[in-house]
Amino acid sequence: MVTALVFAGGAGRRMNSRSKPKQFLEMHGKPIIIYTLEHFEFHKDVDNIVVVCIEEWIKELEGLLIRFGITKVVKVIPGGETGHDSIYYGLMAMKGTAEPEDIVLIHDGVRPLINKELISMNIDAVMRYGSAITAESTRESVVRSVDGQKVSEVPPREQMYVAKAPQSFYYGEILKLYERAREDGIKAVDSSHLCSIYQYPMHIIISTKNNLKITEPADFYIYRALYEAIEEQQIFGI
Repeated sequence: MVTALVFAGGAGRRMNSRSKPKQFLEMHGKPIIIYTLEHFEFHKDVDNIVVVCIEEWIKELEGLLIRFGITKVVKVIPGGETGHDSIYYGLMAMKGTAEPEDIVLIHDGVRPLINKELISMNIDAVMRYGSAITAESTRESVVRSVDGQKVSEVPPREQMYVAKAPQSFYYGEILKLYERAREDGIKAVDSSHLCSIYQYPMHIIISTKNNLKITEPADFYIYRALYEAIEEQQIFGI
């Protein structure tokens, strides 16, 4: 069984949106979270979806799922203070229904520019290698600084990648890592960071282009432009 664990528990303070969280902002009458969920809803190999949501917005999301015909969502649960907490709660909510050998694709609710090929590559990589970290090669040099003032290292650009999502694993393996982190009092930036902390082997999947995470106001307008460009390509065959 394959489950998409979509975490949309953030309040989006950097979006400066007072009316609603960033994942509920609309484009062409449809919220961002629905655009994201549709990729998993329409993928033939994804069996179900678990969504971690801001508690006060759960009823709103449940109404949207009905309105837009999203049928694979089996659970909507409250999120935590951080993305790490939200993923942990989502994994815990899967206990009793997911088997250790099942595959889980962990994805941001505000990362809607993925496609079915990327989802398929994640699933295949987990079956072949045990994990799949979607990543994009850096387009510019990366500078490392320990104190934020002096440059301590400039790694070779061809070796540098930016971690994206989905980040995918066997359910039993990633659950163990998050439970261990809970016991150790560790909160990671994302699942790849957690795997790095515990030296869990990871396999890179090259991301689709423009796999944007909508975090700040400019991101929303970039997303809208990219989405409309993709739609025009499909319509006009550009």
